[in-house]
Amino acid sequence: MRTIVDWHIHSKYSRACSKDLVLPSIASWCVRKGIDIVATGDWTHPEWFKHVRENLIEERQGIYQLKTPLDPPLARGENTEFMLVTEVSQIYKKGDKTRRVHNLVFSPSLETCEKVNNELTKRGFNLKSDGRPILGIDSEDLYKLLKDIDERIIMIPAHAWTPWYAIFGSKSGFDAIHECFGEMSSYIYAIETGLSSDPAMNWQLSQLDAVVMISNSDAHSPRKLGREANVFEFDTPPTYDDFIDVLKKQDASRFKYTIEFFPEEGKYHFDGCAACAFSCDPKESKRLGERCPSCKRFLTLGVHHRVEALADRDPTTVSSRKIPFKSIVPLAEILAECYGVSSVASKKVEEEYLRLTEGLANEFTLLLETPLTQIESFSHVPMLAEAIGRVRDGRLMIKPGYDGIYGKVRVLDEDGSIKNQKTLF
Repeated sequence: MRTIVDWHIHSKYSRACSKDLVLPSIASWCVRKGIDIVATGDWTHPEWFKHVRENLIEERQGIYQLKTPLDPPLARGENTEFMLVTEVSQIYKKGDKTRRVHNLVFSPSLETCEKVNNELTKRGFNLKSDGRPILGIDSEDLYKLLKDIDERIIMIPAHAWTPWYAIFGSKSGFDAIHECFGEMSSYIYAIETGLSSDPAMNWQLSQLDAVVMISNSDAHSPRKLGREANVFEFDTPPTYDDFIDVLKKQDASRFKYTIEFFPEEGKYHFDGCAACAFSCDPKESKRLGERCPSCKRFLTLGVHHRVEALADRDPTTVSSRKIPFKSIVPLAEILAECYGVSSVASKKVEEEYLRLTEGLANEFTLLLETPLTQIESFSHVPMLAEAIGRVRDGRLMIKPGYDGIYGKVRVLDEDGSIKNQKTLF
């Protein structure tokens, strides 16, 4: 059975997140997206943990369902389950440098979550301030603490290349996993690639052969769920331990592929200065001394630059055992371009999105599998089927994101025609 998983989301208690991020709404949107299992997010926050306990019941080991089924369900009768995964922000000194690292924490049970929360509170950490709490503790020390509470807990570096808050971030990260996690490095089974990198970029680092690449949405609103995800194949409904075993073994027979943003669309792909609306590739930024040509301040060095700095091989030389990936453009973005509107929040985009995902297929199935002839006959949008076909083939144009500004994707040319190859504009 195919299982699509998004392990990184947030709740309404995280800063800059939608108030619609409550469990029933998350579950409903996951059904539209085609997500079978989603993270609860934010279980260190007292109010969100209370919401989780009140609304979820364990279906099988480490996998939870809503106590009250969705009403009304979508026509296909699909369901979404939950895993207890949250993100923590750590700011601490190591090697005479201030480090800012975000990590995902996977918990096997609500009881373990409660023990973790009690221990963190006992140590004086403020868990009420944000759904993604700031912990002034070394990543290695935190992992040891968590393993002492429950050896089944795992940690995974979140959005590993984000400049400001990530294990490999150019502003405050490390150059290697062992520099960050020390004695606990052998328990790092995966890293999250983040929106601004894809697996192929990460394959340029031989040190990452020891881990598997996972991809998640880091959703701050229901509509952003499933921007990236992981696709598994199991003979029976998976448990928490099943997923951990797959990650430990890098088991490509069960971990089939990841679903990716085109990394150029991520908001930290290129180098740049948002204040001056300037961006460039790593070669140009090096020529400029890594300073903005307008304001002369140092550029925010993007993921592309940072990967190149640490890379030690050509990604085409990697072993065939690597987990493959497929790249998508979110359906709402494709609809907006086909309609010629600038916002995915447009009424007609939303109406057609809801009609497609209720009457034809969920978003992942539409983008990756539904025959184009079916899309063409069902959709009210001219050129939608052809546009989706071009995205499947990677024939599109992208202006890379930089310094916190998302990249821009175009499938259609300005005259409404279809572009024939992936390029930059």
